Parts: sequence; C-alpha cells; structure tokens
Amino acid sequence: MAPTDKTPLVVDGKPAEPEQDEHLKRLKAYQWWAFFVTFGGYFMAHFSRKCYSTVKQQLQDEAGYGTNLISTMDSVFMCTYAIGNILNGKAGDTFNPTTVLSLGLFGSGICLFFINVAIWFDFRGFNETLGNFFILAVYFLFGFCQSTGGPVGTAVMGNWFSDKESVKRRGLIFGLWTCHQYCGDVTAALCTAWVLKIGLPYWWGLLIPSVTNILWGVLTLQLIADPADVGIITEEVRIRQEKLAAKRAELAEGEVLEDTGPQAISWANALRIPMVAQYATAFGFFKLTNYVLFFWLPYFLGKHFDPVTANLIAAIYSVGMMPGGIIVGVVSDWFGGRRACVIGTFMGLLLVFLFVFALFSEVLAAVPLLIMLFTMGILVGGPNNIITSAVAADLASHPSVRGNNKSLGTVTGLINGCGSITASIGLLAVGPLTSTYGWGAVWFFLMACTGAGTLLMAPKIYEEAFPKPLHESETELEAQTTSVVV
Repeated sequence: MAPTDKTPLVVDGKPAEPEQDEHLKRLKAYQWWAFFVTFGGYFMAHFSRKCYSTVKQQLQDEAGYGTNLISTMDSVFMCTYAIGNILNGKAGDTFNPTTVLSLGLFGSGICLFFINVAIWFDFRGFNETLGNFFILAVYFLFGFCQSTGGPVGTAVMGNWFSDKESVKRRGLIFGLWTCHQYCGDVTAALCTAWVLKIGLPYWWGLLIPSVTNILWGVLTLQLIADPADVGIITEEVRIRQEKLAAKRAELAEGEVLEDTGPQAISWANALRIPMVAQYATAFGFFKLTNYVLFFWLPYFLGKHFDPVTANLIAAIYSVGMMPGGIIVGVVSDWFGGRRACVIGTFMGLLLVFLFVFALFSEVLAAVPLLIMLFTMGILVGGPNNIITSAVAADLASHPSVRGNNKSLGTVTGLINGCGSITASIGLLAVGPLTSTYGWGAVWFFLMACTGAGTLLMAPKIYEEAFPKPLHESETELEAQTTSVVV
C-alpha cells in the first residue's frame, strides 16, 4: 500500500521515528531481490544481443544473409537502441517500471523468435526484398526492446538502494551491478559454442535466448519497482511529504492540495539538472573510444597476428572492462563519492596509453599488448559503467529534484541515449582515417575524444576537488531545493 495523506510521515517538521527502523528493515530485506531481478533483466538483454552476433557467420553461410543485410541490421539496431534509451527512460519514470522492463524482455524474446521464423520458413527465399524488409523491421523493434534494461533497471535500483548506507556504497553496488553485460556476453558465447559443439542447428543459438528472455519477463512482472508501493517510507518520500506539508501550510482556509505522488520529470527539466548535459555529451566521447576498441581491435590486430591470436588479444580488453566498473565505484566511494575526480584520473591515464598505442601499437609484441589492452579495458570500462549507473543516480539525487524519485530513468536514458548517438556518428570517422592517414591517426582521434570528454567534466572535477565552504554550500542547496518537483 502506498503512503497516503494519513500516514504519519512528518511530525513538527521531522520524520516520524517509531516505524523508521521497521521501514529500513523491510527496505534492506528486498534489496537483494531487486538487485537479482534487474541484474538478470539486463543480463538477458546482453545474452540475446550477443547470441545474434555469435551466429553471424552461420547466418551468412547457411541462411544466405549478405554482408550488406547484416551490416544494415547492426545500424538499425544501434539507431533504435540509442533513441529507445531516451524514450524508455522517460517511460520508466512515467509508467510502472516493472511493466516497461517486462515489455522489453517479452519484446526481445518475440523479436528473436520472429528472426527464427524467418529462417525456418526461408522468407528471403520467397521474396528477397520482402524478406529483408521483415528482418529489418523486426530488428528495428528489437533495438527499442533492448533499451529498457539500462535506464529503467537503474531507476529501480535507485529506488531500492536509497538508504544512507547504500548511498555511501553506491559505487560498489552499481559497479557490481554493471557486470551484468559482461556476464551476458560470456554466457552467449558459451551457449552458442555448446549449441554448435553438440550438433544442434545454429538457430538454437537464437531460440534459447528468445525463450529465456520471455521467462525472465514473467519473473520481472513480480518485481516491486518502488518501496513506496508497499508502504515503505524512504528518505525521498519524507522529503516530498515535508515539502507538501509546507505548501499546505501556506494555503488559504478551505483550499485543498491533494497528494498525487511524485511526477515524472520532463526531458527539459532533466537537462537543467547541473552536469546532466555535460555528462551526456562526455559519455558519448568515452563510449566512442570503447566502440572503436571493441569493434575494430580484432581487425587491427589481424594485420599483425594470426586470426586466433588476434581475437585472444582483443578479448583481453573486454576482460579488463568487467572489473573496471567495480574499481572506479569502490575508489570513488573511498573518496566520499567524488566520482568525477576518479573518472578524470582514469581518462588521464588512458590518454597516456593511447599515445603509446599511437606510436608503437604496430610493433608491440603479444605480451605487452595483452598488458596494455587489459589495463585500457579497466580505464575505459570503469568510467563507462559508472557514468550510466552510480553517476546517474548521483545526478538524479541533486537538490533540485530531491523528493522526486521519478527522474533517474529519464536522466540515465538521456546520458546513455545521447552517448550512443554521439558514438555511432563518431564511428563513421574510423574508416576514412585509416584509409587516408593510417591507424596512428585513429589513436590520436581517440585521444582527442577522450580529452574532450574529460574537459566537459572539468567543472564537476573542480567542484569535487575544491569544495565550497560549508555555509556557501548550504545557502546554495537551500535555494536549489525550493525548485523540487513534488
């Protein structure tokens, strides 16, 4: 049951104490389940997404999918995934987050099933144009469905991990939570390898994630998205109720102000939260660096090593990304949540590695490359994972929106969506740069992108490194808090 006007949340301007411990116990008891379900949901997204990429060769050899069709499928997916992040983040704040997450999982499973149907009945064999249109239309929807897990899952995590202890350990919690993508990618590779090894048709590599996505969607329907839905009073609810009580005290006799609950924040208001626009743009530059390394490393290394060695060396970069988020999260927790300073330090170190790569990447032996790429995976993966989780949660906790927990999905969606759009556009520069100036130009290009992203964060880095005196901060916070959406 959600809190009502009769719930004794605020007494004489202070939270009602007797039930506080009981609310906290109930909050802590459900946190592990919220973590598990949302982790699994995003795991399923990466599991289904990666399974498709692991059977690309079979799609080309056995289903007759040309390279142009497969490339177009990737482009359509990236476009709708980027836009979907922005739309679904807002949807998660506006509607029931559990419903949005479940619809994304159901949709992903159904889309993969339709891809299987197109393979089983050879749609392209009947009519190549209509077959291609059907496949691209399904993948258009697939991108939207896949984009629910990030922003909406982060919002649900933010709702449940909102107590003071969890906020202090937010970096660690979200660092562990963001491992879902790597667990999903590894599981997909193992699943496809198992399917092919035991002699099953390759399309089982698409059917298995299709079924598991739908099953996890059923499980997700049971998830409680907001503690307030079961009467748990969190700090956000207390703040909103205090603001509501203050407004009611100013009403004339006979006037009534109903409590309609927190309202979803608009995209415009989300961008007005300090540093959201800068982080959204900076994340695009950081994500571009990750995309180039992720998509182009095997190709680049293949020019200097045999295919097996090249792929093994490239894989170590992805391995390094997994602990990166945990490391950045834990270190930023140690420094009192100063995540911009930690991210800036990581990006500064990455600039050094990219400079070395620009000068010596084509002459380095396998072992030095392994060490460098593992380290670069940590330096890139850490900031990328934390910006779309813990940093987004920090931004959505800004005094200008305190008391309204309907902002985190929108903020996360904007950062992830705008970042994906910037990165996708930036990828178009790689081909012309390599053909005209060679690979050294690509590494210098990534240095420029990394530097630009870090400069966009400079105001926040300065603010964290040189905090204002306490009295100035309190005055500023008081002024910002008056604009809370209740």
